[in-house]
Amino acid sequence: MEYFVNDYSEICHPKILDRMRDYLTAPQAGYGYDSHCDRAKELLYKEMGRSDGDIHFIPGGTQANLVAIAAFLRPHQAVIGARTAHIHDHEAGAIESRGHKIYLADSPDGKLRPEAIDPLVQSHQAENTAHPKLVYISDTTEVGTVYSKKEIKALYDYCESRDLLLYIDGARLGSALTSPANDMSLADFAKYSHAFFIGGTKNGAMIGEALVIMKEELKEDFRVIMKQNGAILAKSFVTGIQFEVLFEDGLYYDLANHANKLAMKLAEALQEKGYDLIQDAQSNQIFPIFTKEKIRELRENFAFEDWAEEGEGLYSVRFVTSWATKESSVDALIRAL
Repeated sequence: MEYFVNDYSEICHPKILDRMRDYLTAPQAGYGYDSHCDRAKELLYKEMGRSDGDIHFIPGGTQANLVAIAAFLRPHQAVIGARTAHIHDHEAGAIESRGHKIYLADSPDGKLRPEAIDPLVQSHQAENTAHPKLVYISDTTEVGTVYSKKEIKALYDYCESRDLLLYIDGARLGSALTSPANDMSLADFAKYSHAFFIGGTKNGAMIGEALVIMKEELKEDFRVIMKQNGAILAKSFVTGIQFEVLFEDGLYYDLANHANKLAMKLAEALQEKGYDLIQDAQSNQIFPIFTKEKIRELRENFAFEDWAEEGEGLYSVRFVTSWATKESSVDALIRAL
């Protein structure tokens, strides 16, 4: 069975495991006060070209979103996201469990724009409504599309003008940064957001995301809120080691680029064979449209996710390539198309 379900099913890149093995019995300071977390932060600051952001290592993406949004918002404040937003359909109501409403904006390509956000902001200012305060986006988006610098800057400028926060879920930020559609760098994400996270779990790490807080007012007591929500690992050096390895020689970008290249190869073959995609292929998530019979046939040898009913007996599915996907696996899938 060839596996195209997600990009986090392998334990981790061998270089990470090798580095961990070097420190198996070496005592480390706990709770993030260790030399590995310190060096990982230095490497990330170098990538961003600045050191004024607070960096926190958090075990997973859902926890990063939960803790960040819970910390950044007052009880009556709400989030705006795209209708496909990960926090809406894939995190078991984690945000709502902290009392924060999520307003959804239509976005056919998965990307939010100021003109879609503004009506929700304008129509929810009365005292009997939850007030929008934070704009949530992900890059890559839930449907694999990638934001341009112009689009991110427009969102940031809009949020600045309306006293809103722009928060970027970067679970697949590696894929976004190495996408052929991308013109952003980590320095740009630091410049044009109030907080964002750099995803490790879906790009070769065993666990872990690096949350970067840029807006000064959001930094106060953040570690206390992390602790309250179980988001500080006693063995935080495990995450620090992983981000050291990922960023000391460009491995983070190499792994994401591998996944993207194989996804582009698959997307090109799909289109050559006459299959439509729900979105242009821009990252390591590809969404082709098949008949039910073709899906059944492919499932005999390939694992992937159903996505949506597209009408007229057609259905979209999701293929995801990872840092560990073999080109031979992609070739086998192409032959089966």
